[in-house]
Amino acid sequence: NEAARDCCSRSERDLLVVEGLQVSYPLAGGREARAVRGVSLTVRRGEVLALVGESGSGKTSVLRAILRLSKGRVEGRVRFSGLDLRAIRGQALREARRRMQPVFQNPYASLNPRLTAGAAVAEPFLIHARAGRAEAAALAAALLERVGLDPSHHPGRRPAEFSGGQRQRIAIARALAAEPELLLLDEPVSALDVSEQARILNLLADLRAERGLAYLLVTHDLSVVRHVADRIAVLYAGLVVEEGPAAAVLARPAHPYTRALLAAAPVADPGRAPSTVPVRGEPPDPAAPPAGCSFHPRCPRADEGCAEPTYAPALTAASPDHLVACRRPPL
Repeated sequence: NEAARDCCSRSERDLLVVEGLQVSYPLAGGREARAVRGVSLTVRRGEVLALVGESGSGKTSVLRAILRLSKGRVEGRVRFSGLDLRAIRGQALREARRRMQPVFQNPYASLNPRLTAGAAVAEPFLIHARAGRAEAAALAAALLERVGLDPSHHPGRRPAEFSGGQRQRIAIARALAAEPELLLLDEPVSALDVSEQARILNLLADLRAERGLAYLLVTHDLSVVRHVADRIAVLYAGLVVEEGPAAAVLARPAHPYTRALLAAAPVADPGRAPSTVPVRGEPPDPAAPPAGCSFHPRCPRADEGCAEPTYAPALTAASPDHLVACRRPPL
């Protein structure tokens, strides 16, 4: 029937599905910090989902849990192309990891300082037995050229000889060498200057169009999101508080925290004042989050009901495809 066909179609489009993800880290005295408290999100094939939030919101913990790199206690389900990533082992896990490649925040720390650029990019071809050494070197040179590095000059140089932007290009080329379907991008331009940020973002957009890639983009920078994301999920204190199409979330933010993030973003026109008041205060202690809505101590619209211990904000429809977890969303 039509409902079954629609469900099947959605399943085929969904590349990464995270359900009820929780990540906790042990603390002294038997306590624990709950960095992620039940995150669910979906990345569809060929799309860019931006996971947005300030420092300490749990963004990187989500990413590391998806990659099975977390040092904390992880619960929930993570499915990639239908495979349960927390259950598979051996060759199945290696193949899944090949198809979902990370690009980390710090280009100065993400490359082996002893490997040349050419060797770093050739390595995935060799690890996954996709080419011999001579062919891997040629393929690596072609990828370096594709990301904007001169193949006649750069392959033999080591990371210390490159700028931050060039190192991030090498990291992107290395990820592409595995022929992935999904890139997990952890603040990929935050360590770069503004002009290099723009060049890297344009490169990522071009690569997505050429290769049909999907991106899970972790960032605190809404100016980055505005240019590349199809959908946005806003994370606060380990919970998704708003999710929807990027255009709708940016134009009509439904959660007070999202509005505060937008107000705190740099204004392109210095003569125009922000339309809302930036968020004040600090994120809650993950070892002792406040009762009720975690944002209520910082929220300009909070009332007594927001702090009730029995109140648990849940995502509900603000409009079609636009969800918000707030009992008193802005008008």
